[in-house]
This record gives sequence, C-alpha cells and structure tokens, in this order.
Amino acid sequence: MSTVFLENVSKVYPNGSTAVDSINLTIEEQELLILVGPSGCGKTTTLRMIAGLEDVSSGSIYIDNKRINHLSPRRRNVAMVFQNYALYPHMTVYENLSFALKMHNVPKPVIKNLVEETADLLGLRDILNSKPRLLSGGQQQRVALGRAIVRKPKIFLFDEPLSNLDAHLRAQMRTELSRLHTRLATTMLYVTHDQLEAMSMGEKIVVMNMGRIQQIADPITIYERPANKFVAGFFGTPPINFFQGSVVTNGRKMFFESKGVRFPVPEDKRQALSSYNSQDVYMGIRPEQISNNPSGLKKSLFAVTAFAEVIEPLGP
Repeated sequence: MSTVFLENVSKVYPNGSTAVDSINLTIEEQELLILVGPSGCGKTTTLRMIAGLEDVSSGSIYIDNKRINHLSPRRRNVAMVFQNYALYPHMTVYENLSFALKMHNVPKPVIKNLVEETADLLGLRDILNSKPRLLSGGQQQRVALGRAIVRKPKIFLFDEPLSNLDAHLRAQMRTELSRLHTRLATTMLYVTHDQLEAMSMGEKIVVMNMGRIQQIADPITIYERPANKFVAGFFGTPPINFFQGSVVTNGRKMFFESKGVRFPVPEDKRQALSSYNSQDVYMGIRPEQISNNPSGLKKSLFAVTAFAEVIEPLGP
C-alpha cells in the first residue's frame, strides 16, 4: 500500500489560466479520500497530474516518498477509472480485463487467474465473453473497475466514475465501491462534484474551489463545522439558508441582527463570535434546524412568523 503527497502543486495553462493553485495534500496509506467541488474547480486536473496525464507547472508529487514528476504514467503504477469507462468496444470483457497485463508481458496462466479472481470479486464471471455494447451501464462500470483492479496498482484514481449512471444504480455502486475499498485495503483518490457521494463514501473529504483547497476534514466536521461560506453552501440538500446581518451585544446578551430582526446567539457560540461584534457576518441555518412545531426540535432558540411558499415531499 502507498501514500501520496502533493507539495505546493500548481497547474497553469499556456493561456495563463490557473487550474490548480499551490495545493498541499496527503493521501494516507489505505485511505479513501474524496476530492469534491464544483465543475472547473481543479479536482480532475489534480487527479490527472497524479496519474501523469498532465504536467505539473510547479511543486512536487510524491508516491511513497519518491518524487514522480518526471515519471511517465505507466511507470507510476497507478490505475485510473474514467467517467466514460473507456472500454475497448471490439474486445470482450475478458480481453478488456487482460489487456494491460498482456502489455506488461504477464504469463497467460497468471493472467487467467488474475482475471477470474477479479471477475469473481465484481460479479463479472457470467459476462466474460460479452462485448461492452451488450452490457448495462452498471456492468460497464464494473468492467472499468475490474480493469484497474486486475493490475494490482499502488494507487486507484477515480474520475467521477458514477456520473453516467441513473440515481438508483449510482446509489448501489456507491455502496459497492465502499465495500470494495474495505476488501482491497488499498489507497484510493475519488473525484466527484456530487456532495452526497462525498458525504456517504469519504473517510476524509477535500473540498476545492477555484483551484484551491477550502477544507480538509471528515464528513461530519465538513457538514457541521464548515470552514467558510462556500463549504457551508456546497454541502446539504436542500441547501443551507444564509442571512446577512451583524453581531450586536446588549449587556450580557448577544444577537444576530438582520433587517431589524434580532436572533439570540446561543451561549456556547458567544465566545467565538465576540471578535465579530458590530461586524457584518452571515448566519447559516440548515433546513433540518427549522420546525413548524417548536417542540419538534431538541432546543428551540427562537420563533418567527413566516409563510411556507413551497413544500417538496422527499420522504424522511
């Protein structure tokens, strides 16, 4: 198993646009790390630099403490699973799984054992003689995963591998990928723009925006203690509600004031907000922190009169 370390890594294109801006990141041995952010934030570029598919403009990338900037993709011993699966359409599932091994001159009996072992792991045994056009999206995704697994690489890199699947299959594959990580006990870096994928799969989440890392933490910390307004707004469905206002004190009491309405600040938050007195700030309230029945919340801080414009029945 391997560790990956990025030291002040940047990617600047010839036109001057900066895709990745001096990021520092460590992926621990056997860790499943999720790199999440909106489209164009630099997460896929980061993945491709680790794979060797993009040159690093500045900084260094290390695998097991060895600097790999100068190494070609095939010499890095990493496997990448793409968004579009990238299967060879004229080859059977068996041939797709064995192709990389053949290119590395692995003996045929060893190839057979590795392919069958991987097929059993992913439930592909019954379709080894089928070609990709005959497979469902979920089956094609499994074959793409199998092609990476069969090589037994140091690092697995996933570039939004579930984005082409329907919602039900995507949820199923999320579970299967998490189980797969547990069984393989290997180092994985998973890129997605889907905050639900990030929250449900990640042991550690790295949030990116505009080429920079905004926060690195476990899912619960990201959700409950976001580092900034961007992170708070990116996570949560339905999204968090923001109110612009200011912090004011009245004797021993502290309030958040917005448009003439004063909301009491909980006692355990006053110390943290004391340095923001009389400054403009944002208050964030998540939908699950609001109830039309005060007794429905564990601790009701205040009540307001409001009108519900839209109700979306989403089950629990």
